[in-house]
Amino acid sequence: MIAIMSELLFGQFLELAEREQSLPAGSVLFRMDDPVLSLFLVTAGELRLVRALPEGFQLTLQRASAASILAEASLFADRYHCDALAVEESTVRAVPITRAKAVLENDRALASALLRHLAGEVHRTRARAEILSLKSVAARVSAWKACNGGVLPPKGRWHHVASEIAVTPEAFYRELARRR
Repeated sequence: MIAIMSELLFGQFLELAEREQSLPAGSVLFRMDDPVLSLFLVTAGELRLVRALPEGFQLTLQRASAASILAEASLFADRYHCDALAVEESTVRAVPITRAKAVLENDRALASALLRHLAGEVHRTRARAEILSLKSVAARVSAWKACNGGVLPPKGRWHHVASEIAVTPEAFYRELARRR
């Protein structure tokens, strides 16, 4: 039900988009502290919101694939709080932030759909917080798999899972090898 609501919300915002932008793999859509000028809708590929940690690691805050809204909270901020990186070749559509806010103020159904979507994001974020509270790599891997249908992404993307659960890729790979 939440997925259907989010798809409807995505479609409604897509109608407001004024430009499309293609991003090669590894490119940056925006950086932390850039001013928020647009709400971005991912139409193809995958982007991640990441924050650099002092130890040199990156913590993934959101992964957004096709039909996802990227950095929804930016609707209520003046500046981005993290970096948006294209994991693979991706396409986004941009809705000017002033237009998005104006429509939300006048369209109760759209505002309600956004609230339901954000509530779903809070649930997913709480699940991630629970995973991050676990002490061992083994426990984090098990919890991540439980929250994601027990299926890992293709091998070339395992380092993204390591980022999501805040462990080094090497520790993640060792844990997977131990489970074989």
